[in-house]
Amino acid sequence: MRNLVIIVGAVLILAAANVGIYQKEQLLAHGRSVLLELAPVDPRSLMQGDYMALRFKVATDAFGGADPASLRDGRVVLAVDDRGVGTFKRLDDGTALGPGEMAMRYRVRNQTPKFATNAFFFQEGHAEYYSSARFGEFRVSSAGDAILTTLRGSKLETLGPPR
Repeated sequence: MRNLVIIVGAVLILAAANVGIYQKEQLLAHGRSVLLELAPVDPRSLMQGDYMALRFKVATDAFGGADPASLRDGRVVLAVDDRGVGTFKRLDDGTALGPGEMAMRYRVRNQTPKFATNAFFFQEGHAEYYSSARFGEFRVSSAGDAILTTLRGSKLETLGPPR
């Protein structure tokens, strides 16, 4: 009986992990692409080892004057231009999205809104490929869930080592 409980528990854990992986793969394959402009960060934290600390201008535009203690998880509505660049339009209040709009989920951690992540990880020794980053590219689901996929430069070019 004890072995059966262990086996069932292991199967449930593996099933849950695989469902999460499948959902992320679907988001990467079918999510809508949007670019968010990076906001300046403390230069000392720009490159720390093998990752870059990130902040996004949309967070400053949406919550710049807000009391940090009052922030709650939610979604922002972005106006997306023909280049795929998203800018803050309004907080999501349930109103239907208009043409050229999309919603993106944010989570508040340590009284700071986060859009999917606050860091971009890269291979050791590749910092110089990402030092000119000006945009983060996300894949966003219809529910607003997002994954940061890459960083882009000022001309929207994809950054990274040569392939």
